[in-house]
Amino acid sequence: MGRALGVVLAAALAAAGCARPPKPLAGEFPPITPGDVQAGARVGERVRWGGDIVATTPRAGETCFEVVAKPLDRRARPRPVDETTGRFIACAAGFRDPAVYADGRELSVVGTVEALERGKVGDATYVYPRVRAEAVHLWPERPPSPPVVFYDPWPGPFWAPYPYYYWYGVGRIHVPQRPSPDRHPGRR
Repeated sequence: MGRALGVVLAAALAAAGCARPPKPLAGEFPPITPGDVQAGARVGERVRWGGDIVATTPRAGETCFEVVAKPLDRRARPRPVDETTGRFIACAAGFRDPAVYADGRELSVVGTVEALERGKVGDATYVYPRVRAEAVHLWPERPPSPPVVFYDPWPGPFWAPYPYYYWYGVGRIHVPQRPSPDRHPGRR
């Protein structure tokens, strides 16, 4: 019993350790979003934002990222959801290769809101909050979702006994049916 409790406790501690952000992203930050900054200027506010990279632009002495902001999880990683809190531009000192910081990769930054910057999204004019990034964290790519696998106890590639399975193109679907009395002579 003591060993089982130790294993459970170790697993719980390991899971709790995974829930912390990486050291450069750690800390307390106000719950403001890029959309909040667009509505009312909050220049000078220190923020932790993240999302999906849209573009990476190296410039003289710095690299700027255009990011579609997403809500962050407890580790400060952008959540893989179809919602956004706006867009922002984060600029960090030094060169970051656009081949590594590619479109669609997940990025989290910690920095200070410097200004609002006008730009374009398609043909629309957009006002981006610009962040001077102190810390930039590129997250590893998420593994692909595993395929859906089901167990089929019946032999043969395309058939199974009638009352239980029907063939529907890609897989078989179990459809339980009541047996009729004539199939089971002992029942009435």
